[in-house]
Amino acid sequence: MKPVIGITSDYNGGDRPEFGGKIPTCFLRDRYVHAIEATGGIPVILPPLESPSKSARSILDRIDGLLLTGSGPDIDPKVYGERRRFRFKTVDPKRFSLERELVRHALKREMPILGICGGMQMLNVAAGGSLYQDIKGQIPKSMQHQRGGKPAHLIEVKKGTLLSKILKGNRLRVNSAHHQGVKQVAPGYIVNAEAPDGVIEGIEAVGYPFVLGVQWHPEFLNADDQSATLFKAFLKMAARHGKNGLRR
Repeated sequence: MKPVIGITSDYNGGDRPEFGGKIPTCFLRDRYVHAIEATGGIPVILPPLESPSKSARSILDRIDGLLLTGSGPDIDPKVYGERRRFRFKTVDPKRFSLERELVRHALKREMPILGICGGMQMLNVAAGGSLYQDIKGQIPKSMQHQRGGKPAHLIEVKKGTLLSKILKGNRLRVNSAHHQGVKQVAPGYIVNAEAPDGVIEGIEAVGYPFVLGVQWHPEFLNADDQSATLFKAFLKMAARHGKNGLRR
């Protein structure tokens, strides 16, 4: 059976004119859905909920893998113990609360998790890590990381990591569309990739079959960054998770 992948959606609580205006709206860029379907999975979109603590476990009962997507707004710095230093929009609390609950319970089940861009940052924050609120504002000599969906720069993949085993290599060219990044890596995670300026491009949880975060956007399925290989590895582990009876 094809693995069922839960994909977290973005949310406009009424203050984002480009997505629903003043009408609360759940939305998701189609490239995430396409990437799962194109590489052999069944995508299921997960909207933010009013009572995430009561619903997270029931959601996870029905999926084989969890995909945490990127987001336009940023995670509120107060959740990782910092004051807000820059005037960027923050993720709606409903979305943050659901994703945090899903991550916590998915880890307990050793469910495969793939975090993309803001999804990687969510993995880190949910486990007690922190973020650079703005790379340019806090790392003056950093390169430009807001370049869009086309391959933009090389990254170095750490040898011996899960990511290096999946990609079968230690250098690749990735796209770059973010202004934040992982600062303090959460306990239980390691860095698996870095940009030339030292900005963290990937993390993974130690001791789990597949808990992986990447700062770039593999859902564009660019051949240069072996995106399909990454998704196929994720779906393979999700299928194994479901086959082993870990989903009802």
